Amino acid sequence: MTDGQMLLNPIAYIHTDFTDKFGLPRQSGLVPELTGEIRFLEQYSHPDAVRRLADFSHIWLIFGFHAAQRPEGKGWAATVRPPRLGGNTRVGVFASRSPFRPNPIGLSCVRLEAVLTAQQPIRLLVSGIDLLDGTPIYDIKPYIPVADCLPEASEGYTAETRLHKLNVCFPEHLLNRIPAEKQAAASALLAQDIRPGYAGDPERIYGIAFAGFDIRFTVSGSVLTVRDVIPVESGNRKEPDCYGETL
Repeated sequence: MTDGQMLLNPIAYIHTDFTDKFGLPRQSGLVPELTGEIRFLEQYSHPDAVRRLADFSHIWLIFGFHAAQRPEGKGWAATVRPPRLGGNTRVGVFASRSPFRPNPIGLSCVRLEAVLTAQQPIRLLVSGIDLLDGTPIYDIKPYIPVADCLPEASEGYTAETRLHKLNVCFPEHLLNRIPAEKQAAASALLAQDIRPGYAGDPERIYGIAFAGFDIRFTVSGSVLTVRDVIPVESGNRKEPDCYGETL
């Protein structure tokens, strides 16, 4: 550390069912069924480093937005446009949780399901995740309710973006293409309405990559209907922004 500058090195990486940013929950804890596995790098994979961590039910993950790449030549911006505010309203970057920041560092609170130290590398099983597969973890801290839970805190403009859930119509023959242990998580994820706030075309087909599958769906009113579930293979998946087919 020199003149206030700090070089951060990952201590671990998290492995999840998400390979694309589109489809990730907007915050951790919104979909408890989503799980991940944190694997420590060799130099930090020491049983003493996680001693008594299992005493805590939740932990904070300090991570890097490794996939948040702005167009070449553009750095951080002073304002951002939160999708849940319709994509046209600007707020200050420091009044948001946008990944496009001067230092692309994020904070996520997840449930700690297990601490596995019997084999190397040491692993943490967590749930309620909102992170891409391969996200670098820079630090881990216990969640302490007496200090970290502030019921009287004001919620700012996020009060305008109350979370709502969609009614998911997931035909059984399509749901059964997904492994049984991932089906509840897939349905719960879709119910969160992962579309931008300005989306509203009932004939537009959206798609998310989850657990090795491309789940394609439409939304009409408060009903999300799954249209297809396709195993993801190299080269057979279009980016979600390119989805524009109509029924």
